[in-house]
Amino acid sequence: MKYFLMCAALLACTYILSSLVIRGIAKAKKNHLITTKKRRMARILLWLALLVLCAVGYLGVYNHSDPEAKEYLNRPGEVSVTQIKDGYVFDGPGNGTALIFYPGAKVATEAYVPLLYHLAEEGMDTFLIDMPFHMAFFHSNAAKEIIGTYDYSRWILGGHSLGGVAAALYANANPDQVDGLALLAAYPTKKLDDNLSFLSVYGSRDTVLNRDAYEKSKANWPADGKEVCIEGGNHAQFGNYGFQKGDSAASVSAKEQQQETIRAVLDMFLQDANDRKS
Repeated sequence: MKYFLMCAALLACTYILSSLVIRGIAKAKKNHLITTKKRRMARILLWLALLVLCAVGYLGVYNHSDPEAKEYLNRPGEVSVTQIKDGYVFDGPGNGTALIFYPGAKVATEAYVPLLYHLAEEGMDTFLIDMPFHMAFFHSNAAKEIIGTYDYSRWILGGHSLGGVAAALYANANPDQVDGLALLAAYPTKKLDDNLSFLSVYGSRDTVLNRDAYEKSKANWPADGKEVCIEGGNHAQFGNYGFQKGDSAASVSAKEQQQETIRAVLDMFLQDANDRKS
């Protein structure tokens, strides 16, 4: 809601600015006072106003979560869901290891609630970050505050699509804070520390992920990085937000794709029995 209010405020400011500029030009023409410098300034202001309008329009359109995804926020069970300033905490039977998750670009935060709820249910507490304008690059350092606030022995950073790219950038810049990195349909753009536990998961029918860039990114992976391909999976089904433009239809359900993802994450990062509460 707060982001919609910010968009509305930007639109209102843009409208007022454009009106003032147009009114000033009209008045100057009428009084024969317009100069080359004023014309140039008016053009710049109008282009800036147009740029703001385009940006607000672009950021205001995003993929909404499926209705059933939000039901997990109030689901009875051993996972406690708490809303915090930066998103949600899913506190399950896990004790030592926690995952901080960055959503994909222009995807509703709540679309990833089922995935992270079930991870917490299986022993890995999770933090789902609510990104400004649904773009992780606007708050890529969100993990810093979470790590500084909560007490876990191991921190795993994860993300989907461009959210994964942002998570990888944080892991690259803060190797002393992050023990592992789980990327879903994403890849690192900078070299990662070889001591970092690394997992890459993607769907075989994903046609949104840039495969050429993905293959080249393997030069940035830690030496012991692990790759998991989900047969029949696509780009969008790591979350619950329906079909994504440019993607291919999956031959497995979103539930199946997410279950395979959860198994891969747990096998990679939750190998110590001490991670589970007695």
